[in-house]
Amino acid sequence: MRGLVTKSTGSWYQVLGDDGVSYDCRIKGKFRTKGIKTTNPVAVGDWVGFDVEPSGENGIITTLEPRKNYIIRRSVNLSKQTQILGANLDQAVLVVTLASPPTSLGFIDRFLVTAEAYGIPAILVFNKLDLFSEEGKEILQQYKAIYENIGYSCYDVSALEGTHVDVLQDVLKDKVTLVSGHSGVGKSTLINRLVPGLELRTGRISDWSDKGKHTTTFAEMIELPFGGKLIDTPGIRELGIVDIEKTELSHFFPEMRYYLNKCRFNNCRHINEPGCVVLDAVEQGDIEESRYESYLSMYANEDNRN
Repeated sequence: MRGLVTKSTGSWYQVLGDDGVSYDCRIKGKFRTKGIKTTNPVAVGDWVGFDVEPSGENGIITTLEPRKNYIIRRSVNLSKQTQILGANLDQAVLVVTLASPPTSLGFIDRFLVTAEAYGIPAILVFNKLDLFSEEGKEILQQYKAIYENIGYSCYDVSALEGTHVDVLQDVLKDKVTLVSGHSGVGKSTLINRLVPGLELRTGRISDWSDKGKHTTTFAEMIELPFGGKLIDTPGIRELGIVDIEKTELSHFFPEMRYYLNKCRFNNCRHINEPGCVVLDAVEQGDIEESRYESYLSMYANEDNRN
């Protein structure tokens, strides 16, 4: 039977079969995806073939259909292993906050570079608008301008109060969207707003660390009442760049792509070489300094995940 993986707990997978029934499935033997070494050989969003066991309730996944795409990250505490966050995506949404807890520009940039590398359109949602003072709103507009100026769609919302959440419905309608972000940014609260009655568990921010507690412990696909699907992922505390060659890194910064092949040297690293047009663009303000700093950080240390 053919089915769609809708939930992953690590050892068991929930698969929605073509017959409209959900089955709890395991993976057959030493099942591995070809050429991809990950902690989860099957991910939410995958289409699989599976056999139903005699009980009629459980199944065994036997085959994995080719993926349109996927997005990947380094596994927590296992720096050399990777985890697929979701597969067969139309887009990826990163929920961020400027306070309680703050999301760093470096974290945002690493997520965007990862999405670019895997060919997945990315959207930024700035949450907790209800906490912003007038000064905070000005800073928010400055942050949004950094990313809107290079082609990323940005939205500001208050999931708690429902402000502007209706705008996101048009963005998400009839698409498969991965939703990610730090723990505590209000991801579950936002999804609860989009899907009334779902009642995902939400957690308070720790006063001691100003970081959220993990309330989503496994990836799960959620049907949207207005059409489309969300893949809700566990909160990410850190994000490492995976499988991107240093020589290719600049290709995944849209504002840098414009200048590529215009430098004096073909193998220009855009760090300190003479005749580098990227460096000139940074100096002239055509490339945002914070973005260039993120590039340098990723180039110098691919394991940098702060």
